[in-house]
Amino acid sequence: MRRGLRHPGLVGTDEERSGGSAGLAAALRAAVAGEVDFSAAARALVTMDASNYRRVPVGTVAPRDADDVAAVLEVCRAHGTPVVARGGGTSIGGQATGTGVVLDFTRHMAGLVSLDPEGRTAVVGPGLVLDRLREAARPYGLTFGPDPSTHSRCTLGGMIGNNACGAHSVAWGTTADNVRSLDVVSYRGARLTLGREGRGAPPGLLDLVERNLAPLRTGYPEGLPRRISGYALDALLPERGVDVARSFCGSEGTLGVVTEATVRLVPLPADPVLVVLGYADESAAAEAAAGLLPYGPLTVEGMAADLVRGAEGLPRGGAWLFCEADGEGAARRLVRAADALDATVVKDPAGQRALWRIREDAAGTATRMPDGVEAWPGWEDCAVPPARLGAYLREFRSLLAEFGLRGVPYGHFGDGCVHVRIDFDLWTQKGVREFRRFSEAVADLVVAHGGSLSGEHGDGQARAELLPRMYGEELVGLFGAVKDVWDPDGGLNPGMLVRPRPLDEGLRFTGLPLVGLGREAARCVGVAKCRVAGPGSGPGVMCPSYRVTGEERHSTRGRARLLHEMALGEVVTDGWRSEEVREALDLCLSCKGCRSDCPVGVDMAAYKAEFLDRHYAGPLGVLRRPRSHWTMGRLPHWLDLFGRALNPAMGLPFAARLAGVTPERAMPRVAEQSFASWFADRGSTRSAALTLWPDTFTDHLAPQVGRAAVRVLEAAGLGVALPRGRVCCGLTYVSTGQLGAARRVMRRSLDVLEARPEAGGTGPVVVLEPSCAATLRTDLPELLPDDPRAARLAASVRTFAEVLESLAPDWEPPRLDRPVTGQTHCHQHAVLGDAADRRLRERAGLTGTLAGGCCGLAGNFGFEPGHYEVSVACAEDQLLPALSAAPAAEVLADGFSCRTQIGDLTERRGRHLAEVLAEAIEGGAEAPRLS
Repeated sequence: MRRGLRHPGLVGTDEERSGGSAGLAAALRAAVAGEVDFSAAARALVTMDASNYRRVPVGTVAPRDADDVAAVLEVCRAHGTPVVARGGGTSIGGQATGTGVVLDFTRHMAGLVSLDPEGRTAVVGPGLVLDRLREAARPYGLTFGPDPSTHSRCTLGGMIGNNACGAHSVAWGTTADNVRSLDVVSYRGARLTLGREGRGAPPGLLDLVERNLAPLRTGYPEGLPRRISGYALDALLPERGVDVARSFCGSEGTLGVVTEATVRLVPLPADPVLVVLGYADESAAAEAAAGLLPYGPLTVEGMAADLVRGAEGLPRGGAWLFCEADGEGAARRLVRAADALDATVVKDPAGQRALWRIREDAAGTATRMPDGVEAWPGWEDCAVPPARLGAYLREFRSLLAEFGLRGVPYGHFGDGCVHVRIDFDLWTQKGVREFRRFSEAVADLVVAHGGSLSGEHGDGQARAELLPRMYGEELVGLFGAVKDVWDPDGGLNPGMLVRPRPLDEGLRFTGLPLVGLGREAARCVGVAKCRVAGPGSGPGVMCPSYRVTGEERHSTRGRARLLHEMALGEVVTDGWRSEEVREALDLCLSCKGCRSDCPVGVDMAAYKAEFLDRHYAGPLGVLRRPRSHWTMGRLPHWLDLFGRALNPAMGLPFAARLAGVTPERAMPRVAEQSFASWFADRGSTRSAALTLWPDTFTDHLAPQVGRAAVRVLEAAGLGVALPRGRVCCGLTYVSTGQLGAARRVMRRSLDVLEARPEAGGTGPVVVLEPSCAATLRTDLPELLPDDPRAARLAASVRTFAEVLESLAPDWEPPRLDRPVTGQTHCHQHAVLGDAADRRLRERAGLTGTLAGGCCGLAGNFGFEPGHYEVSVACAEDQLLPALSAAPAAEVLADGFSCRTQIGDLTERRGRHLAEVLAEAIEGGAEAPRLS
């Protein structure tokens, strides 16, 4: 399955559970070429964006072109159904949710139509992701100026709708500053091309402006580069060129639907240098920001220490400004002008990316207080004149304290724009009342400083109700009149920006249980870092299945939304028996990538395990479970019971079907002698410094890895022991959602370890298989929270490289001096970390980096029917290109699944790092030595 292909069984009509929706769905299917989906799953996926709000649509349409858009609007107008345009769904104010038909532009209308390097313009579809445009423009030394932190998944249509900005707005302005013309369709079907000098204005708009010149000239605050709130009607003034396209930007889909846009491109800086300036505190950084603007910085971004938790590479200080300059000379001038406590000048692109990642991840990091308490949008992106930012922040912090709230401001200090997530209690009526009181109070504070309620993300439902406090009733009334000129039927995104719903109505937490899986899924705030799609789309693991299919339901966010709706029971009505949820989770590889890559730590692997456990619960659950759950899911049991006697059976022609395994895969052979048996036969007189965990894969399927590890550890002067009995981490039971069995297996293993107190207590336990080590570190204490032995064992788990580094720090590995390639196991990336492995490889002279991502086999996943094509496509994302790029390199892969996938899809053989080192030791490659 490749991007754009549908997962079998996922396209359903659900005929369309909303009253009266069947006729609408049929009319839309007859009228448009794109997909019409009114299923429960499709509706559940778009009930929310990145805001606090939830609205349930009647269905979704993925239009193929402008003709489809016009047809959808015609049908919906005839049925009296509202329409909402949606891009990446990362809006903060609720603008990308709706009660009618939601248009998804990311499937078909996501192309780059043309790029003119000489004219420095591009023509784009509304669903084009910003980074795709930037990649296309980069070879010409050009880029699109606005660059919000969601640049890897936000769309140009969404940026136009919200008038998005980003870090470089001090140099290149907002989206409105970079739009040349827009093709739009009105709710009544008029096709307009908007531009300057009144081009494309609907009848009556310019007459309305002419009658209201005085309020348009005096009603907008001055000296405010980030005024995003309300309609930009002042762009229609004669002295401003009567720019209809500019006035349309930021209208949040309430005036018309964009079908194509011509945008301006700007030259990339020739020599970008990042200057990070350290200040004593947030106020000092804020007050310094405005003074840097005359020196022409490309960015002036601010954040304080309470958001930067453990980040490395920053200069001294309690708050920082991230300033990009073009050239080292410009950077040095910024440093001299800054009057900072300390400064770091970074010219290396990799170093710049590492520091910028701290800033870009703030949208997710800010959703958690240091003590783990959740924080939410709601007062997300106000802006004040830059010179007033320091004073505003001091008063804002005082207001937080007055209400007993906490938040961590950060943002575009050079433009006076502040982002902040606040630990509102949005679960109780009392908390919601306080949410409203605070919103009203902070709106007054912003206005008192001459600011805008929205400085980047638009008003939506979150702030539109408060616009009269900023603009007054006369100008807000004019906003309504303009809405009526464009959309007299009120069919486009009603309840947003004009005549809005109350800011405390329709919160997405209403009705959600305070505990349980739905509550866990609600921690997904929708910033959609998981929606990075397509092979070659960048490093990281999350989310491998979405990177292949491009389907929202295969993203971490999509699955979280379905679980959220399952808990509410309004759209997904079958609870734990939900087929919509099961189908979406079917392509989850349980890679745990979201546990580390998701800014808020959504753990879909754990959610999947719990869902499957409950989905197949009950007397008939045994019959409904896939056969692979009983074979692959209980593999440790079968291997312990039958061992190598399984080999003849697995070679029979019908074995794969009987075992519930896809015929494209050959089952791995069981070793003639297990690792545990080999270890017992060899004997050992050396006192043990550590316990080596004989995981199922090492013990029965790859004992050579265990033998190699013993040789290396002993060469390093470390005695090794094995548990006095069979142990198992429970991984395969967890990944197939057999949690009762997993707990029993884990408890038996803890009982075995009690026979060797040093293993279950303070002594290290070395686990060679990364997936098993991750299970012991995370799933074990989470599934057995009341057993203190579980926490002790989790704390004692070490990887092969970690134990060498901690127990034999003076041991020098053999010098191999050769290049390597291969795969860092996804569980190692997500849970264990690979810093010790990288240091060990460096000491051994193994040069090169290992691929990230997920190999795609992922234990039982790649063996299950219906998964083979996705499994291969996951490998094609990062692993296979890495192998192709280094044809002569040693292939390292500590994970059994990774080695199996490499062997299945290539002619090469992956080896555990322990095997490579042991081979060198046995071969006498520069004999190991103690220093």
